[in-house]
Amino acid sequence: MGRGAGTAIKGAVMLKIAPQALEQLLAGKHLAMVSGTNGKTTTTHFLAAAVRAGLDPGGTRVVHNADGANLHGGITAALSDNRSATWAIIETDERVVADMIRLGHPEVLVLLNFSRDQLDRHHEIKALGRSWRNALEAAGERGPVVVANADEPLVVWAAQTAREVVWVDTATTWTQDASLCPQCGALLLHDQPDETGGQGGGWRCSGCELAQPAASYRVVDGRIVDPDGKSFDPELQVPGAFNISNAACAMAAAAQLGVPSATAIAGMRTVTAPAGRFATTRFGDTTARLLLAKNPAGWAEALPLAQSDVVVLAIDSAAADGRDVSWLWDVEYEQLAGRTVVATGPRAQDLAVRLAYAEVACRCVPDLAEALDGHPEPVDVIATYTPFQRLRKMGGV
Repeated sequence: MGRGAGTAIKGAVMLKIAPQALEQLLAGKHLAMVSGTNGKTTTTHFLAAAVRAGLDPGGTRVVHNADGANLHGGITAALSDNRSATWAIIETDERVVADMIRLGHPEVLVLLNFSRDQLDRHHEIKALGRSWRNALEAAGERGPVVVANADEPLVVWAAQTAREVVWVDTATTWTQDASLCPQCGALLLHDQPDETGGQGGGWRCSGCELAQPAASYRVVDGRIVDPDGKSFDPELQVPGAFNISNAACAMAAAAQLGVPSATAIAGMRTVTAPAGRFATTRFGDTTARLLLAKNPAGWAEALPLAQSDVVVLAIDSAAADGRDVSWLWDVEYEQLAGRTVVATGPRAQDLAVRLAYAEVACRCVPDLAEALDGHPEPVDVIATYTPFQRLRKMGGV
């Protein structure tokens, strides 16, 4: 019908015909999972590339849901594409983590972060954190080794019940979703970096013992330091400090699967545009780079990457974006002042109002094709999920 790749509907049909298909396809595989609000697609690509580099030079023994279809249907469809695979590297939606732990008995589970996202679908993030915590507790000694972001209080709390945790200090700077302790509800205290620009002392609860744990893997000044003290310059082909953090988590997970750090980072350097993120393509005579941002934390990372004189911002509120667009008011669009900004997508008017309050002049052009037409210089496009997928299709990415 030409409406998409067909991955999700393929898996949905399979599960309708054979409700046990997901569990059966997972049986006998070495399973590694990646979940979190932001970065899970890129991190899964990093981990799959690391495993291929270290364990599967022929590229036939690894199955990976590379297109980012991360619900039950998408995962089932991806697994069915290579039923004989030894290694399954699976991006997993936050809501599906508990089911995948129960059905697939993963060896490794990477937990990246929690941020307010699609509140009409996910509700408050502590509910998701509690589901992870309960699933890990129920798994007991059969549960996975968890690679967890030590900078994220809710991730730390959720991972406490795991049989083993490898902590990663990702040098995260976003703290707006970590104000209250998930354990006791008291205020969290966040130490500031010192005057030399070094790392701060992390976070701690003002009312109980919950605090940032010491990490085995660390991101320091844009480099990744492994447990042996070896420092690696990632030299990734995807931009942003957040992707160095993602690579650190992937390196830690790859080590649990038997891939040395140097081999893992070499594999990760082959990742260029995971599921269209950071891809550069053409729309008629316009050259555009595509950036995905789904929530305030994602926008905080994406906006500094937009360096073009003209910046196109695409917004929608379909189910995959989240119906509620009030999160626009938590994004610091003020940093775009003085640039040429085009607001596009079905909710372009809402964005235009937010930009007006930020004192950022913009043109409101709801049609995506029209918004991308006629730019003689390359432009950066930052989009929420649904317009991002439309732009991928329009640009042949």
